[in-house]
Amino acid sequence: MDQLQLIQSKIYEIRGQKVMFDKDLAELYLVTTSNLNKAVQRNIKRFPSDFMFQLTKEEFDELKVNLIFQNGTSSWGGTRKLPYAFTEQGLAMLSGVLNSDIAVQVNINIMRAFVAIRQVIANPLVGRIGRLEDQMKELKEYIEEVFADYNDINEESRMQIELINETLAELQTKNKILNKPRNPVGYIKSI
Repeated sequence: MDQLQLIQSKIYEIRGQKVMFDKDLAELYLVTTSNLNKAVQRNIKRFPSDFMFQLTKEEFDELKVNLIFQNGTSSWGGTRKLPYAFTEQGLAMLSGVLNSDIAVQVNINIMRAFVAIRQVIANPLVGRIGRLEDQMKELKEYIEEVFADYNDINEESRMQIELINETLAELQTKNKILNKPRNPVGYIKSI
């Protein structure tokens, strides 16, 4: 996968905007997410709410369901704070905040990825893409339905499990009745 495709795979739509997350940007810039966010916080005036925003708990939970954020938030790994999302303008502003050669090259590639996405949207193939997205959605719903049916236990299986539980309960009560004191083990003299 070339750099442009890698970047495009990390662009998501949140709140009706194309965004990239701080963790993905940090990975591309070869810095830690913490250091990226610190650089942004030092220059917070450059990042108004339409350039960068922090995800809500509900948005983050939805992304966890879609496996974008697999570990969730915890003190034992994963994301410790709700992630930040950067719009295209916020990404352009990052180029002024991060001054390494890697950051400059990554920003150029990110801008190219956003332009490529805009060209795809403007292309007449959008109708076909929309139909493909609908088909993918239908396929996803079908697969979820099949797995839901697969996981459900039918009535006959439930009855069999209930019979097994009853039999086990009967055996346990018989075992308690039959439990009589055992003879001691070892060399103990009876008086």
